[in-house]
Amino acid sequence: MKFVVDTNCLLRILPQNSKYRCIWDAFLRGEFKLCYSTDMLQEYEEVLSHFYSLAFANFVIDAILNAPHARQITIYYRWLLITADFDDNKFVDCAVSANADYIVTNDKHFNILKEIDFPPINVINITAFKSVLNL
Repeated sequence: MKFVVDTNCLLRILPQNSKYRCIWDAFLRGEFKLCYSTDMLQEYEEVLSHFYSLAFANFVIDAILNAPHARQITIYYRWLLITADFDDNKFVDCAVSANADYIVTNDKHFNILKEIDFPPINVINITAFKSVLNL
């Protein structure tokens, strides 16, 4: 299955003592495909550097870039479906372009996608993501 992971969820799966750490470990084992765009990687790096350190951010980015089950997605069309926070659209655009099964986020701005028929985009929160992975 292919997933797009919002930055707010990435922050929650990385700490060793997080109840969601098993998701990052599952990614490292290749149990799901992580789809990302260049814009997403830039946001990951910026936010991880702010919350942790540049060295840690680089470690995470390198892990993603070198994972054989991670897929870099080229965005050819901007859907602009989320108007409450246009910056969130990078995740939507990636999910549509990748034909991802889910966007994983705890951000309420993504709730608008439940009201949009086309393109079809499934959104789940981090707890549901853990269940989908049977973790």
